[in-house]
Parts: sequence; C-alpha cells; structure tokens
Amino acid sequence: MTDAVDVDSVDEVGAVGAAGAVGAVDAVDAVAAEAGAPAATAPRRGYARLAADESREDYSLRYAPHSYRRWSPTMVASTALGGIAYLADFAIGASIVFTYGFTSGIASILTAATLIFLTGIPIARACATYGLDMDLITRGAGFGYFGSTLTSLIYASFTFIFFALEGSIMAQAMHQALHIPLPVGYLLTTLIVIPIVFRGMGALAKVQAWTQPIWLIGLALPFVVLAFEAPDSWGAFASFGGTEGAGSGFDWIGYGLGTGVALSLIAQIGEQADYLRFMPAKTDENRRRWNLAVLAAGPGWVVIGAAKQIGGAFLAFVALGAVGKTHALEPIAPQIEALKPWLGSVALPAAALFVVVSQIKINVTNAYSGSLSWSNFFSRVTHRHPGRVWYIFLNLAIALALMEMNMFAALNKLLGFYSNVGIAWIAAVAADLVVNKPLGLSPKYIEFKRAYLHPVNPAGFGAMVIASAVSIVAFFGVFGEVAEAFSTFIACGLALVLCPLLAWLTGGRYYLARKNPVNGPGADVPDITATHLCASCETAYELPDIADCPVRAGAVCSLCCSLDAECGDVCRKAPTGEPVLMPLPTVRGPAVGDPSVRT
Repeated sequence: MTDAVDVDSVDEVGAVGAAGAVGAVDAVDAVAAEAGAPAATAPRRGYARLAADESREDYSLRYAPHSYRRWSPTMVASTALGGIAYLADFAIGASIVFTYGFTSGIASILTAATLIFLTGIPIARACATYGLDMDLITRGAGFGYFGSTLTSLIYASFTFIFFALEGSIMAQAMHQALHIPLPVGYLLTTLIVIPIVFRGMGALAKVQAWTQPIWLIGLALPFVVLAFEAPDSWGAFASFGGTEGAGSGFDWIGYGLGTGVALSLIAQIGEQADYLRFMPAKTDENRRRWNLAVLAAGPGWVVIGAAKQIGGAFLAFVALGAVGKTHALEPIAPQIEALKPWLGSVALPAAALFVVVSQIKINVTNAYSGSLSWSNFFSRVTHRHPGRVWYIFLNLAIALALMEMNMFAALNKLLGFYSNVGIAWIAAVAADLVVNKPLGLSPKYIEFKRAYLHPVNPAGFGAMVIASAVSIVAFFGVFGEVAEAFSTFIACGLALVLCPLLAWLTGGRYYLARKNPVNGPGADVPDITATHLCASCETAYELPDIADCPVRAGAVCSLCCSLDAECGDVCRKAPTGEPVLMPLPTVRGPAVGDPSVRT
C-alpha cells in the first residue's frame, strides 16, 4: 500500500473483506458464545457528549494522533515547562535545608535531581515518540493492562497531593494580601482552575504562554534585590546548620532522609509526559529542535526545579530572623521580605501576585493530569468512560480535603513516604526502556492496547511491588536507622535490578498476549497516520490506536476495546487461529481531530 487510497476504493475493499470474512466470523461467534461474549453483530457504541468531544477530552485514554498534534516542538516544550512554575520547590528546599543543614540538604537536592533527570530521559523520549501518556507507556513497559492500574492510582495521588500543597501556598498568599480566611482560600484555589482545565490542552497552552512573563519577572526579582541589598547572605547561608540542630557539616543520615523528600517529585515526569505526547513527529528537518524540546520539557524540568529548591531555601534563610521558622517555610513570607528594600509597601501585593500566578500555572497541570490518571483507572475497573472532565471534580475534591486537613504541616513525612512508591514505579519503567528493550527482553515498541496485553506482567509490576514493599518497611525503621534514611535508594536500586531480572526469568513472555498484525513489528505499515473506521463506535482512528477484533470481525479503537465488558477477551483467551480480515486503511480523507469528523 504505497499509493493513497480513495474513499470509494476503500469502501469496495471493505465490502470484499466483509464478505470474505463470513467463515471467520461464524467461527469466532461460536467461540465467543462459548466464552460468554456477544456475537460480531453487537450494536454501535455511543459516548457521552463530553467524552466524544476530543477538543476537551484530549485523547485522554488513547494514542494522540498525528492529526491532533498541531503544535510545534517549541510550543509543546514551553507549555510543559509552564507547569514547573510551582512554589512547592521553594517550600521543599527550605524544609530540607532547615531540617538537615546546608551541606547535607544541598547534597540531597542535587542527588535527587540527578536521579530524576536520568530516569526521565527514556520516559520523555518514549512518550513523545509514541504519542502516549505515562499510564499507557507504563502498560507496555513491563506492567501489563491491569498491572498499570495501580500506577494510575500512584500518579493520581501525586497530582492531588501536590495540588493540595500548591493550593495551600496560594491560600497563604491570599490570606496575607487580602485577609481571606485559609479555609475560604483553599476553596477559591480549587475552583479557579476548573474552567481552564475543562477546556483541555488548547486552553492550557494559552494560559502558560500568557502568564510566563509575569512569572519570570517575579521569580528573578527577589534574588536581584538580595544581590544588591544583602550580598553577604550567600556566604552566611553556606554555613547554616538548620533549625533542628543538624549542623552545617555533612551527615549521611540527614543526606539520605533529605534525598527521600526531594525524590517525591520524581512522578512529575508523568505531568511532563501528558504534554509531550502532543509532540509532532520527529523529521530530518526538526530533529534538532525536537530532541532539544523533549530533553528540556521532559527531564529538563528538574534542573530548574533543583535551582528553585536551593533558591527557596536561601530566601527562607534570609527571612528567618524577621518572620520566624513557621512563616519562613511558607513561600509568600520570604518573597515579601526580599522585595521590601526596593518595593516597600508594594512588596506584599507584588509577592502575592507572583504566588497566585505561579500556583495557577502548576495547579491547572495537576488537575489536568489527575483527570487523565483517574480516567485510566476507572475505565479499566468499571468499563465506563463518562469523559475526562468529570474526574477533574474527583481529583479536586480530594485535594481540597487534604488542604482543609492542613497537610502542609506534615510536609516532610508525607513526601518522604510517597517517594518510596513513586521512585519504584518510575525506576521500573526506565529499566524496561533502557535495559530490557535494547537487550531484547521486551518488545522493541510500546504496546498499550488491551487486545495484545496480558493483564499483569511480573517484570515491571512485580519489580515495583517488591521494591515498594521493601523500601516502605525500611522507611518505618524495621531494618535500622541507615536503611530508614536510605529507603528511597533501596526502592530505586531494587526496581532497576528486578525489572530486567524478572523479564529474563520469565523469558519476556508476559509482555504480549499475541502479536499485533495492525501496526506491530513485521506489519506492512507504510503510513501510520492512515485511519480505520472503528467497528464499535464507527469513528476513524489512526492505525496505532486500532486493534483487530474477532468479536467485531474488524477494527476497533483502543478505547472501545478497553470499555468492552462482554467480549470475554476472546482475542487473547480463545483465539480461533483464523485471521481477522479488515479493509485497507484510509490514507487520504478526513482524519481524527478534524472538526468535520466531530460534527
């Protein structure tokens, strides 16, 4: 299939294919009936209005088609990096240095940043190359179809924990500037993001672009002021021993514990991936810009993040004498103190504006990514998908409850515990991409569709569960003080070793339940942007989103495949051995994402 196929010819091929498949359909119907599945003449699937509108849905449970990736590499990267405006870095950095002292604290921040950067590189490249979010990458990178359900919950918890943390910081700014009670501020910070997140990637890109100048000025100005007004502060900061008596020297226990807190941010690569899946295809013309954009928007966020953690600790140190320990850990107070020498009474509103803009920029990302992860989780558990936007409210309700419970006060303990699970997940996925695939222990491509996956793959899922369990036990002190301090290192090391080991022990046979004849290795696919009409929902989707379905006797899209609760997994559990004959895909014509398709 090297030439474009016109619509009439494809219709004719479809008729021929359907006629030629009668025998196969009869055989499949018999097998389906035996398995408790419906025959191939199942009715057309319909979706709720919000779930069917991809301008809002943003392909939340499926492959992002090339026809929808209309943004340049630079635009995708700048939108993704807009989400790193959060000020939790300031609070986390200040908390680490205040607790463990300057030397141990800075070493912790830099070590965590290095680990996050290295594990983020292969994940970012995979998401941008395959047009998949973190959940779908996890499915095919050693976890299996239902195995990645648990990681959806891990990722969802990351989004609402950090939404609550960022929302608390915004509410603190509103309280300082406008005397709004904190509980009311928590509610306002939750409600303000809903209209933006509701509209999807297009609205997010605009918000990030419009607010970027304000954020950059607000970020840099306090450090510029201190460079002129308090030039000796950095020297004093370097000898800071913390507020808990840790001392300014290096301490291994403090270093390990501090690294664990900083590593709680490792799941941020998932939020970056939610944007990176819209990266356009890499070509000879855009290769350099594409590589730089993926590196910057993927693992590159942590370079800025580490600098913000150190900068936040410095601002808190300078403000410590004026505002006290408790308020120094709240980013708004150090901002005000730093700006006062130049701005005087205007320092408060200026700092409050910067905090509010920063928190809106990150919390629209937290809410958006949370809606994606909850969608993935519930679609597999319930076989229903009312639309991504409904899960925005679930994610925000949990985040609001955490804010009202004052989770900010338990920052170090909460993040230290979470990082054990987060790093086990991310390290297992990275190990599959970096070790298993090059060595041939797993398929060379990412398969995310239910029709071709085992429910659980022990390689990645087993590695994550074992690494998480052992590290959590260590975190609670069962193995002694040193193991407690270095529990996140235990999680990372075990996941990196166990994923390849389990893949080798199982011979890699749990990666694919059967071969993908549509666009898998060996399939003759000269153009993956060609579309098939889904036999279930009767909508055109590009080939990477299509599976061959014996129950439907043709092509089905990945989402219809996921939501089918009655097929009995015939394609994997009771294959007939007969090929599923499908018409040639449409190479030229209306594509997914075209407004004419959605009307």
